[in-house]
Amino acid sequence: MSEEARCGWNSKFPHFRSTPPKFIRESLSAYVKDAGPKQVRAWDDSIPPLQSEVGEILETDKASPDYSTILEYTLPMESRRTDVIFLAKGSVVVLELKGKLSPSQADIDQAAAYVRDLRCYHQECADRPVLALCVPMKAQGYIGRQHDVYILGPDAVDSFFDDLPQDPNRPPLSPKDFLAETAYRPLPTLVQAARELFEKGDLREIRRAQAATEPAVLKIKDVIHGAAAGKSRRLILLTGIPGAGKTLVGLRVVHAHYLDDLAVARENGKPSVPAVFLSGNGPLVQVLQYELRGAGGGGKTFVRGVKDYVKRYSSRPGLVPPEHVLIFDEAQRAFDAEQVRFKHSGTPGFIGGKSEPEHFIEFAERIPQWCAVIGLIGGGQEIFKGEEGGLIQWRQAIEGSADPRSWIVNGPPQLRDVFQGSSIRFENSPALSLDTEIRFHLASEIHEFVNQLLEGRPTQANLALAERLESQGYHLRITRDRRVAEDYLKERYAENSDARYGLVASSKDRDLISFGIPNDFESTNPTRFPFGPWYSDPEDAPGGLSCRNLKTAVTEFGAQGLELDAVLLAWGTDFMRQNSRWTDRKARGYRGGSPVKNPFQLRKNSYRVLMTRGRDGTIVFIPPLPELKETSEYLTKSGFRPLD
Repeated sequence: MSEEARCGWNSKFPHFRSTPPKFIRESLSAYVKDAGPKQVRAWDDSIPPLQSEVGEILETDKASPDYSTILEYTLPMESRRTDVIFLAKGSVVVLELKGKLSPSQADIDQAAAYVRDLRCYHQECADRPVLALCVPMKAQGYIGRQHDVYILGPDAVDSFFDDLPQDPNRPPLSPKDFLAETAYRPLPTLVQAARELFEKGDLREIRRAQAATEPAVLKIKDVIHGAAAGKSRRLILLTGIPGAGKTLVGLRVVHAHYLDDLAVARENGKPSVPAVFLSGNGPLVQVLQYELRGAGGGGKTFVRGVKDYVKRYSSRPGLVPPEHVLIFDEAQRAFDAEQVRFKHSGTPGFIGGKSEPEHFIEFAERIPQWCAVIGLIGGGQEIFKGEEGGLIQWRQAIEGSADPRSWIVNGPPQLRDVFQGSSIRFENSPALSLDTEIRFHLASEIHEFVNQLLEGRPTQANLALAERLESQGYHLRITRDRRVAEDYLKERYAENSDARYGLVASSKDRDLISFGIPNDFESTNPTRFPFGPWYSDPEDAPGGLSCRNLKTAVTEFGAQGLELDAVLLAWGTDFMRQNSRWTDRKARGYRGGSPVKNPFQLRKNSYRVLMTRGRDGTIVFIPPLPELKETSEYLTKSGFRPLD
């Protein structure tokens, strides 16, 4: 793809200044083929003032003839287009133009996102200044600044460039280098990654994500090759903080081409799919299968539900799994024996008494010659009954297996204590610990902020973290008016049709339904809820099931393991501040299945999940109930910025 195919206009400052506005507008119209009358008017209104400002810069800055103007740049692999980019004084300056007198918070946050993403994913912007100007075209002069976003009228653009420092060792960036197709590589969402892996067999190269996850991928590859060569059995435990890319690593291993060469032939030939991704997270399985439905079998070729897998192999003791590699997502949340019995009591031939880890170790031992069970482990994610058994269940599963001496465990050093005092061989593998958040772009302390908030730390400590997150392009917003939150999201992503934002809420709240938040079991029943279309479909898709319509909500059970660009979190009374402490006294109770050991911890974990689903930010709607006043004040003082 040529440079011109990635933008509507690209020229040096002198050429931009001297070209008739009509000619520039025609070039933009030819590039943006679906531009409506409103967009054309915006170009007609903005091009002359921009040319005037560029002319003034040319008069005062001797180096400015080498500066460049880029209009309507489409970010590769995305639908977003920046209005204007100036490559000047060794900097990249993004101008977001708005036909207003005063910009909204959504306008400012939109401009901040361009700066964040260029810094994070554009190879030419990693170590040079990247700045954003939010320019309300009806305003005048310099208005103010929010972190990296400068707010000013069009008449103040030349003054801004006068004050912009020049690094004598850094020449202006060339449009050719900036517009190169491979220069910008954004991190895909989990859904996009699954689609890419299936369609292309590999994932796009993302410099920052690779630095964080590649050591783990290579270590797992080495361990699997060792298991095949030594005809041994391996339990590989990969830990990671929320948003560190554990599931991404798992999906890459499932699609690894080298597994085809390591598979052992069976009576009916070599397995065609030597690895499978298994998850007890039903919504995650549904969404991934929805994206991979072109793989055949309704998308079940690479992604299966744990319950279905246990049901199939536990009731048929002689059945050998075709895969050599079983990847168990969220392995620390595996069901204990009591919950497994409850879930499978109606399965013909099922014999109870085993936990999920015990079942999987037993299934793996049926596989000829070698196998690897990979457990992906996150912290603070236990939200279901029967998930509180922890990692000790995997040790107990190997100790009680038919051949415990054939097993070797690979895991990060912090898991050694789980196997301390056991005869099981444990090999330290530091690379199997992911400690860098990649889900949240440049923001690296989301989990720490959420943890401090849920632990009830003093608001001043939380505020310092929130300020750092804001400077990194992660937005925390709050309102007691749901319509205000919805308007913000629709305006924020109006020009980004690929973005996904949706409504999330706790399943144990009793009061949200009266405010039009459908978090009741009937509305969110996982056996009937359309998770695939909700997460994947565009806003105008038939059926109107897309999350962007903000009509339906997912609870923690439908949000865990998945992600959106932004979430509208409806905060309930099931977890609220009273007398400077969190309480769950108004939460709905649990029914059936395993007894709950710590319902308060499950509520806390549920809100931890709900608050870490948005890649760009979290917008909290707190209903105008008197008992939620203290919660609203605590979140605001902790760094959530009120939306007007």
